[in-house]
Amino acid sequence: MLTRHKIDEYYMRHALSLAWRGADAASPNPKVGCVLVKEAHDGARVIGEGYHAEYGGIHAEAAALEDAAGRGEDARGAVAYVTLEPCAHFGKTPPCAPLLVKEGIKRVVAGSEDPNPKVKGGGFGILRDAVIEITAPCLEKECKWLNRGFFRCHTLNRPWVTLKAAASLDGRMALASEVHTPATSESRTSLRGITGERALERTHLMRAEHDGILIGVGTALADDPELTTRRTCGKSPLRIILDSKLSLPPSARVLRDGCLVLTCGGDVDKIRALEDAGAEVCVLPPDPEQKAGRVDLRAALPVIAERGVRSLMVEGGPAILSAFMKAELCDSLALFTAPSVMGEGPGLGDGLNFDFMGNVVKLKDIRARRVGDDMLVEGIFRCSPAL
Repeated sequence: MLTRHKIDEYYMRHALSLAWRGADAASPNPKVGCVLVKEAHDGARVIGEGYHAEYGGIHAEAAALEDAAGRGEDARGAVAYVTLEPCAHFGKTPPCAPLLVKEGIKRVVAGSEDPNPKVKGGGFGILRDAVIEITAPCLEKECKWLNRGFFRCHTLNRPWVTLKAAASLDGRMALASEVHTPATSESRTSLRGITGERALERTHLMRAEHDGILIGVGTALADDPELTTRRTCGKSPLRIILDSKLSLPPSARVLRDGCLVLTCGGDVDKIRALEDAGAEVCVLPPDPEQKAGRVDLRAALPVIAERGVRSLMVEGGPAILSAFMKAELCDSLALFTAPSVMGEGPGLGDGLNFDFMGNVVKLKDIRARRVGDDMLVEGIFRCSPAL
C-alpha cells in the first residue's frame, strides 16, 4: 500500500508536468502547476488541474479551481498540490492563498517556499491561520530546478547563467585566420561552420528557452548576428551586448527591434546613435580587476535581472566565456563539440590560468547526447551556488 508521502510525490510530479507547459510565457513569473485531488473511502481522484500559462494571466491555483468548477466539481475538502508556495500579495492578479481558503481546501502540498520577499512564508501563514494543513517541501529539488532562474533572481539578484559554446575536439572556437576577419557573409558562414545544421537548430531552440541572450561586442563585430530564434510565435528573448567602449555601429543587425547595450563608456554621441537605432544603453562602472576597462559583470547581471531576465544564455567568444568563469558567475554549460581538430586559434578557457588542479573549472551532473554529427555536453558548474 502506498504511503501518504508516496502519494504526495505522485501528484506533485503531475503538477510539475503541468508547470512546464508555461515555460515560454510565464517569465518573469515562476512556472507553477496545481492539481486538486478529492479523497474518498474508495480512493482519490483528480477534480481539477491548471498551470500559470502566461505572465499577467491567472495563476495555477485559480486555473485549477476554474477547471474543477467546469467539471461540476466542488473543491471543498480537496487537497491542492502546487509546485510553489501559494502567493499572498496582489500583483497583476489576486493572491492565491486566500482563494484556497475561500474555496475550502483542506490541505496544501507545496513543492517549496517562494523566495520572493513579497510572498516568502506569507502564503503559508495565511493557510495556517485558516487551520489548513500544509505539507512542504515535496520534491523540493525538482520544483526549485523548474524555477532556477526565479530563485537566482530573488536570492542572488541575478539570472541563472548558461554558457553556450561550440568548439572542436581540441577546444578551438575559431581558426587563427578568422580572428580578425571582417564581418562579411563568408566569414559569418565560416564562424558558424564549426558544428552542423542540427546543432544550429538546437541553439535556436535553446535561445527560445531563455529570457535573454548575451554576447560581447567582439562577436557582434566579427559575426554581425541577429540573435534570433527562428520562431514566428512566442516571446523573443532580450538581446544583450557587452560593449565597454561603444564600438558597436548603429547599423548592426542585432539592433533591429531593439536590444540592451551595456557599456562603461560615456560618449554621448555614440549613445545617442545607438538609441536612435533602437537600443537601450546602460552605462555601468568598469570592472576594478580589469585593466582594459571592461564592463563589471557583477554590476551588469542585476541590471539584466531588472529587465525581467530570469534565465540568461551567454553566447560570446572565449573572452566573455572566460570572464564569466573567472568571476564564478556561471551556473550551467552547454558545449557543442564537433568531430574536428582545428589547430591554432582562440579556444574555450583562453585567459584562464590556474596554479594547481584543485582550482580548475569543474562541472557536475554531466549529460551528453548526439546532435547530428556533433555532441552536446551539458552540466552544472561546481561554483554555482545551491538553489
